[in-house]
Amino acid sequence: MPAKEAAFPSRTAPNVLYFSFRPSIPMSASASPTPGVASSPPAARPANRVRQFWQRVSEGRQLDDLWSQFAADARASYGFYGKEVDWEEIQKLPKWHRPFHVAKDIFWALLMKMTPARRVLLLLALALLVMSGFTFQFGNKVEIQFKFELFAALIFLLLLSLELADKITMKRDLEIAREIQTWLVPSQAPEVAGADIAFATRPQNSVAGDYYDAFYPDPENKERLVVVIADVAGKSVPAALLMATLQASLRTIAGEGVPVAELATRLNRYAAAYSLDGRRFTTAVLCEYEPATRRLTYVNAGHNPPIVRRANGAFESLETGGLPLGIKIGAEYQTATLELRPGDALILFTDGVVEAFNESGEEFGNSRWLGAIRNLPDWNAQETLQLLMKRVDEFVGATRQSDDITCLVFRSK
Repeated sequence: MPAKEAAFPSRTAPNVLYFSFRPSIPMSASASPTPGVASSPPAARPANRVRQFWQRVSEGRQLDDLWSQFAADARASYGFYGKEVDWEEIQKLPKWHRPFHVAKDIFWALLMKMTPARRVLLLLALALLVMSGFTFQFGNKVEIQFKFELFAALIFLLLLSLELADKITMKRDLEIAREIQTWLVPSQAPEVAGADIAFATRPQNSVAGDYYDAFYPDPENKERLVVVIADVAGKSVPAALLMATLQASLRTIAGEGVPVAELATRLNRYAAAYSLDGRRFTTAVLCEYEPATRRLTYVNAGHNPPIVRRANGAFESLETGGLPLGIKIGAEYQTATLELRPGDALILFTDGVVEAFNESGEEFGNSRWLGAIRNLPDWNAQETLQLLMKRVDEFVGATRQSDDITCLVFRSK
């Protein structure tokens, strides 16, 4: 039921037809129900059935919301198949030739992503559509007209059901993988003396290559907190698998009590061994925070520099570090130290935040992100995080997410 109907049940929903029926035979005023006999419930009205069907199909969404979702899906689909188009060659053609060549390239991109058997079925259905409507006349009395629309529609429906079955099976597996991945990141922030932490992540697909964490390597010792954010190159399942190995390695090495410089060096050595000659690298920011002294020591391994917004409004960018993990097995990493004073906010994020784009293809960008951070009220970490994500959402609108988005807020009290 739509929210308005739930809040105001007496109102009539728009775009729904209601009919009033009058009995053809008037009932006697003295007539009364027969004692002990239950009256049968009235049959569901056709309008109510249509309404229930529409609610089930649309999940209660309004037409403008459905259109926005369709437009986002269409843009994402066009972008997906458009990657196969040689746009440089298209630009060399006369303008009136270009639409036909773009349509041809997109068709072939779609066709080659199907199995050979399904390609044949698709071509057969298209051939039947082309042949439909042709009329052959033999003499003056014999006329044969071919109508294959029904057969073509059945083949298209078969192809749709086969592709949908594959998608549902894959989606089920991805949901299981997503559930497993949620076990690898904290669901609640740890308690930190003099500070609070909030984090959020939004995968582009069911699983993500972004990673965030905040934990005490020694649960019995609250004097050293490790805070990390990382982004594995790529998306979806391959990136998620590498993220899982990074999490396991990080937790194991950090448990040995090593400083962040050595932590980065050892993680890089492990990542380089499985990076496919540097093609599967990981950017990361590794931090060590001491609540007693409010001292933060960090190393930035090729990641988007985190931002420290001081209580007086000044900015600091955390850039000290080295190459992304996995690029070069012998890479060296430098560390830097700063103090987080009361009222300061540390914002760690992945590139999906600043690279989020709207329906016009315009990126959110660093300037808008810094502007959102500059205007932060003096709120706690969770409220700060919600406000920052709201700024990104307002810019993006209904455009489908193009990359994993992760943000971690560390506020000093």
